[in-house]
Amino acid sequence: MKDLMKMMQQAQQIQGRMQKMQEELAALEVEGQSGAGMVKVVLNGKGEMRSVRIDPGLVKPGEHEMIEDLVMAAFTDAKSKVEAEMQVKMQDVTGGLPLPPGMKLF
Repeated sequence: MKDLMKMMQQAQQIQGRMQKMQEELAALEVEGQSGAGMVKVVLNGKGEMRSVRIDPGLVKPGEHEMIEDLVMAAFTDAKSKVEAEMQVKMQDVTGGLPLPPGMKLF
């Protein structure tokens, strides 16, 4: 019975740390870039795009496809950084304990 109570307390502690981590991730902003900084995007920790900046020198007639490709590459760069940060935070919250396969906490 003591083990069950201990497990419940640990679960509550993890839940509290998870909530704090989610708040931190919501405030997190990560910048991704492509084209040597000509295109930049900023995402929050939830993967939502906050801003896009395109160097004015890129906006020329007939180059829309290149601009679109650069924006997509910058978004992908920022998104992968957010996912890496989430992995680190998750390890901190769970104390390095592996989660069962298929279990996601957010």
